[in-house]
Amino acid sequence: MVDLVGRSLVAQIAASLRRDIDAGKFKPGDKLPSENDLTRLHSVSRAVVREAVASLRSEGLLEARRGVGVFVTNAELKGAPFSGLSLERISSVIELLELRAACETEAAGLAAARRSPSQMEAIIDLHRQIGANLEKGLSTRDADFAFHLAIAQATQNRRFSELLQLIKPGIILSRGQSGNLSMNPNLQEEHGRIVNAIFAGGPTGAREAMSTHLQGSLARYKALLIERIAE
Repeated sequence: MVDLVGRSLVAQIAASLRRDIDAGKFKPGDKLPSENDLTRLHSVSRAVVREAVASLRSEGLLEARRGVGVFVTNAELKGAPFSGLSLERISSVIELLELRAACETEAAGLAAARRSPSQMEAIIDLHRQIGANLEKGLSTRDADFAFHLAIAQATQNRRFSELLQLIKPGIILSRGQSGNLSMNPNLQEEHGRIVNAIFAGGPTGAREAMSTHLQGSLARYKALLIERIAE
C-alpha cells in the first residue's frame, strides 16, 4: 500500500517520466528502464514506481508487454479512441467484449438480411478453416477474427468492419494476454449456428446465435477476472 506521502511521490515520478517522454528522452517504441533501475534513479520504493507507471499506462502514454517490459506508446495516438486500453488487464478485454456483443449481434442480423452469395461463401470457407485448424491443433485466432470480419462486411455497412479493424488487437489475444483462459470447447458449434442462421436469411436467429457466442466469451472472462481477484 502507498500512503499519502507515497501518493505525492507517485505524482512526482509520473510527472518526471511524462516530462521525459514529452521532451523526447523516451521516444515512441522505446523501452523504459526496468522497475529496479527507476527505483534507484528516483530513490523511491518499487511500489511508488509501479503506481507511477500504472498512472501513465492509464493515460495511454505507456504500455506493458508481458515478459518484455514497459514501452512508450505512439504520442500521436494519445487521446485516440481505445488508446487507454491495456490488454494486460482482463477488465479491458471485458470492455471490448461488451462492445462487440452490442455491435456484432446487430451485424449478424444485418448480414443475414443483406449478405451476397460471395460473402456467404467467404463466411462458410472461414468457418471450415477454423474447424481445420482445430483438428490440427493450430491457432484459430487469425481465422476467428477473419470470420467475424467477414460477417461485418456482409452487413453492407462498412462502419461495422471499420470498428472491428480498430479493436482488432483486443480481439486477437496472445496466449500470454489471455492468461489461464482455456479455448472455448464449443467454438465451432457456436460458429456453425451463426453460419446456418445467416445462410437461412434469418436475422433474428443470427442475432441470437451471435449473442450467445459472445456472451459466452464474456462470461468466461468475467469468471477469470473473479479468479484473479480472489488470488
